[in-house]
Amino acid sequence: MGNIGDIIMEKAIKKFWPVFVLPTLAAFIIGFIWPFIWGIGLSFCKFTTVNNVQFVGLDNYFKIWIDNTFTHAFWFTAAFTVVSTTLINVFAFLLALLLTRHVRGTNLFRTVYFMPNLIGGVVLGYIWQVLLNGVLTLLEKPLLSLNATYGFWGLIILMCWQQIGYMMIIYIAGLQNVPPDLIEAARIDGANSRQVLTRVKIPMVMPSITICTFLTLTNSFKLFDQNLSLTGGEPAKATQMLAYNIYDTFYARSGPQWKGIGQAKAVVFFLAVVVIALIQLRLTRSKEVQQ
Repeated sequence: MGNIGDIIMEKAIKKFWPVFVLPTLAAFIIGFIWPFIWGIGLSFCKFTTVNNVQFVGLDNYFKIWIDNTFTHAFWFTAAFTVVSTTLINVFAFLLALLLTRHVRGTNLFRTVYFMPNLIGGVVLGYIWQVLLNGVLTLLEKPLLSLNATYGFWGLIILMCWQQIGYMMIIYIAGLQNVPPDLIEAARIDGANSRQVLTRVKIPMVMPSITICTFLTLTNSFKLFDQNLSLTGGEPAKATQMLAYNIYDTFYARSGPQWKGIGQAKAVVFFLAVVVIALIQLRLTRSKEVQQ
């Protein structure tokens, strides 16, 4: 009976698959593919609305690099991404190690550490703005919006606090999948705790490292909500990241040429994120152990 049922189900799927696929495919094309292609086309134009378009070729792309705010935002974002990706993954992995030692109350700790990831970015930014500015006031230091260095580290603290718990869950899943027999064999061969960690556990959780590095890297590079609410790009756009810089170019500057430049910045931003993510995936996947 089971085989007959499977055959009937398979025939039904082959017959009616368009009914299920086409609505989703149509929504994807209308909501993503077409706007994406249209957006690339607008990056070569000067426009105020999509019905008032003037083709200018590569002029928008040349003007990107003349805009000092974009180049500064690019390097600021790159530095932020390197620091936040490193810190998030290191601390998330250390927490995962601690919470896989069968310590009492680990489920409670996992829940508590994961909760910050559930808070919206804008709300989180304003909460940390109040907290950090309060601490800086007590220490008689400049506020986040008055000092670029404090603004940078404020963003790092916020991002780490929000993302560490989420990455920790992924690392815990990876560590729990390491075969106990493999660890036991390493200990029998005389490996100490550090050697078990570096020679057995880390190589075996490389798929988790690949996922977490990819997520933290792309999330850091695309950061917008927290940047907007925590520092607002201040002082003088010194803490403005790429996504916020594109938003500022497109909406805050007057003149039809700036919308085209903002669109060109968005295309460059997209390409940068794709290239960096692909390089990271290639590097980390090459170190994964085939199981």
